[in-house]
Amino acid sequence: MSETKLSRRGFLQGSLMAGAGMLAAGALSGCAPKAQAVPHPEAAAEQAHSYWLGEEPVVAESDIVDTRTTEFLIIGAGNAGMVAAATASDLGLDFIVAEKEGCVGDTREYLGAINTKYSLEVADPVDEMKLLNELTRYASGRVDQRVIKTWLNEGKELVEWLTPLMEAQGKELVVTPMKADHPAGGTYYFAPTIEHAYYPTYEYPMRNDILEWHIQEAGHEVSYHYDLVKLDHDGNKVTGAVFNTPEGLVRVNATKGTLLATGGYAANPEMVQAIQPFVPACCTAASYSLRCDGYGLRAGLWAGGVKDVNGAPVIFDRGAVLPGVDCGYVTDSDGTQHFPATHYQVNIGSQPFLKVNRKGERFVNESLPYDTLCNAASIQPGGVWCQIFDGNAVEDILRFGTTGCAAYTTAFMQMGMPLDDFIGMDGGWGMMQKANSLDELAALLGFEGEEKQQLMATIEHYNQLVEQGEDTDFGKEPHRLSKIIEPPFYGCWFGGALLTTIDGLRINQDMQMVTADNQVIEGLYAAGDVSGCFFSDNYPEYIVACACGRTCTEGRHVARLLAGDLD
Repeated sequence: MSETKLSRRGFLQGSLMAGAGMLAAGALSGCAPKAQAVPHPEAAAEQAHSYWLGEEPVVAESDIVDTRTTEFLIIGAGNAGMVAAATASDLGLDFIVAEKEGCVGDTREYLGAINTKYSLEVADPVDEMKLLNELTRYASGRVDQRVIKTWLNEGKELVEWLTPLMEAQGKELVVTPMKADHPAGGTYYFAPTIEHAYYPTYEYPMRNDILEWHIQEAGHEVSYHYDLVKLDHDGNKVTGAVFNTPEGLVRVNATKGTLLATGGYAANPEMVQAIQPFVPACCTAASYSLRCDGYGLRAGLWAGGVKDVNGAPVIFDRGAVLPGVDCGYVTDSDGTQHFPATHYQVNIGSQPFLKVNRKGERFVNESLPYDTLCNAASIQPGGVWCQIFDGNAVEDILRFGTTGCAAYTTAFMQMGMPLDDFIGMDGGWGMMQKANSLDELAALLGFEGEEKQQLMATIEHYNQLVEQGEDTDFGKEPHRLSKIIEPPFYGCWFGGALLTTIDGLRINQDMQMVTADNQVIEGLYAAGDVSGCFFSDNYPEYIVACACGRTCTEGRHVARLLAGDLD
C-alpha cells in the first residue's frame, strides 16, 4: 500500500511515446494514392506532452481497505464541487464529496451571470448572442459554443438559487454595472454587466463555507483527506474512483456519475512549462491555490479523455519584484520550483501608468488588458517591466477608470485613502521605490549609464505626448495619459502573477467528458478549471468574472442532470 501512495504523491515520469506522429510508408496501389490517417489534434497534444502525463497508478484489489457506494461522486470541494454538492443535497441526490485537503477549497468570490433579476435592476439586458461570439473571438474560435451556452442559459438560475443562501448568512449581493463598450488599449472591448459578488468579500464565511454548512444541515459531510489515486474505468465508462485516505485505499463506486472538480494545474511547474511555456516567460508571482496541481486533469486523460490543445492562463499584471529580478521559475536546492516574487501581487501595477523595459524604453500601450501586457513583456529583457508615476497619482487613478479587480485601487482612492497608506496596506513597500527626483528614482530602480539616459529621454517624450493630448507612439486613450513631473516620484518592477489555468479536459454541453473522437465517456463529468472548451489562449478580462460563473454553473448543471431536474 505504501508503494501505491508514493506513486500517487510523487511526480510520475512516463517515457516518451516512441514514434509519435510517424506515418507508415505505403506503396502505391494501382494509380490511386492511399489516404493516410491524420492524428486528432487533442490526441497528438497528449502524445507530445506524455512526459508530464506519466503512467496511471496500478492498484491491487488486495490493497483496498474499504468500498463505499453513492449515486454521485464529486472529486474536489472547491467552487464547482461545493455548488454541485449543495445542489445534489437540495434535490435529494445521494452524493459523496471527496477532498484531498482538510477544508473546503478557496472561494473565488466574484462570479458572472447574465440577465439575472438582480442585474436587470441596475443595467440593460445583455445581448446573449453578442456575448457568445465575443467569447469565441477572444479564443480565436477554439471553443465549443454549446458549452458556453450552458453558462449563458443557466447562470441566472444559479445566482438566483445561490443568493438567498448567501443573504441568510449576512452576505449582501452587489452587481457591478458596466458600460457595454469599454475603451481600452486604443480600441473597444465588449464589457457586459455580469459580475455578481457577495459583500463583504473574502471575509469568513465565504461561499464554499456557507455551502458546506448548507449540506451539513441536511446531514451530509465532506470526506476530507481523500486524495485521488485513479478513476475506475473500463472502455468508455467510469464507475468511480480510488482514493488514498488516512485509513488506506478506499474505493468509491458511483452508480450515476463522477464529477472531476479538481481545479487547474497552475501549481504544477512541470505541466505549466510543458503546456504554456509563455507563462514563465512573463510571470514573477503566484496567486494560485496549491491544490491546483493538475492531478485531476491527468486522471481524466488516463481514463480516456483529451485536453484542449492550446493553453489558457489567467495572469494579472502586478507581480511586483525588486530591481534585477527576472521572470520565470526559481529552483531551490531541493528541486522545488517557484516564482521569485515574495508577495503575490501589488494592485496598483494594473493602473495604466508609463511602463518601460530594462533599457528604459517604452514598449507597449499600457492600457492593454492584464495578460496582453504580460505577453508583450515576455519578449523584453528579463520578461519584466518598470511602472513609473508621480505625486499626482491619485488624481490620475480616479481619471483612468479601470475595471475588474484593477478597480480595487480606484475604490480606495475614492474613499480618500492616502496613496502611501494604500501601497503599504497592499504590501507594496519593500518593492515600490520612492524618491524626490527622477535622477534618484532611476538609481533606486537600477538604471545606470545608457539605460538611465534612455529612461530620462523616455519620460521627457512621454510628458510631451501628454501635453499634446495624443499618444502617437502606441495609441493609448488621452484620458489615460499622465505626466511625470510632480514629486515625489514612484517606481516598481513587475511581472505577471499567475492565478490559474482555464484550459482542460474536453466536454460537451452537459459537462460529459469526451474522447479524441468525440465519444462520451459514460459516467464521467468535468466542471470548472479542470474542464475545457470554454477558453483558449487567454482570459477575457472585460467579461468580468465569467470564469467562476461558468465553474459554478457547470457544477450545478451536472447535479441537476443526474437528479433529473433538467428538461
